[in-house]
Amino acid sequence: MTQKIYQVDAFTDKVFAGNPAAVCPLNRWLEDDLMQKIAAENNLSETVFYVKNGDNFDIRWFTPEVEVDLCGHATLAAAFVLFFHEGFSGDTIHFHSERSGPLSVKKNDDLLTLNFPIDEIHQMEMTSDITLGLNISPVAAYKGKTDYMLIYDHEDQIRHLIPDYNTIKHWPVRGVIVTAAGKHSDFVSRFFAPQSGVNEDPVTGSAHTSLTPYWSAKLNKNEMTAIQLSSRGGYLKCIYLHDRVEISGTAKLFLKGEIFIL
Repeated sequence: MTQKIYQVDAFTDKVFAGNPAAVCPLNRWLEDDLMQKIAAENNLSETVFYVKNGDNFDIRWFTPEVEVDLCGHATLAAAFVLFFHEGFSGDTIHFHSERSGPLSVKKNDDLLTLNFPIDEIHQMEMTSDITLGLNISPVAAYKGKTDYMLIYDHEDQIRHLIPDYNTIKHWPVRGVIVTAAGKHSDFVSRFFAPQSGVNEDPVTGSAHTSLTPYWSAKLNKNEMTAIQLSSRGGYLKCIYLHDRVEISGTAKLFLKGEIFIL
C-alpha cells in the first residue's frame, strides 16, 4: 500500500521558513493508530489528513505524539495542496473537524485566508509554575480552551525567552503562547508545546484565535499584522470578526512523494 504525501512550508513565501506540515490526502480514513505512526515518522509539528465528503473535506491533525483539536498552519498547507496540486477548482474550501466544527480557506491569488472560530480566553492567577517555567516573568496570564497565553511588555522579551521545557511539559494545557506588542508588526508571539511533542512550534495559526481577539481589544483595531518570532519565522495577517477570525498567509511546496505502508 502506498500513500501520497506532501510537505508544505506554511505562513512563508519561501522554503526553509514558516512552519512545515505534512499533508496526506485520503480516499477514506486510516486507522487512528496508523495515522499517529505516520505523524511520528514524519516528526514535524503537524501531519494533516483529509477525506473528501460531498462538496466538503473532513480534516484531522496529529503531532508526533497526539491528535489535536485544531491546527492553523496544517490547514493552510492542506488547502494549498488542494488548490495548487490536487485540482480543486473553486476559490473556497470548506473543511469540517469533529473537534472544531466548520472551517474554511479562501484563495486570492497566492494568499490563503483561514476562517476559524475564536478562542475564548479568561485571565488567570499568576502561579509560581509560570515564573519557574520561563526565565522572564510575564505581566499577565490567560487561559483559553487548550492553551495558556502569557503577556509581556515588549518584543525583546519574547525574543529572549528561554523556556524550561521540563517544567512546561507538566502544565495542564496543549501549549503556551507568549506575546507582546511588536516593533514591525502589531504583535509578536512564540509558542511552546512540549506536552504535545513539539518544544517550539515555528508558526502557530491556531494560537492566533486567542491572540487576535486579545490584541484587537488592546489596540482598538480589527485588522492586524503578526510575526511569530521562531528561528524559521512566520508572517500572518489577522482580522477579528467577533465570533471568528481570519488568518492569512502564503505557502510553498517543499516535497511530494509516497509513503510505503506494509
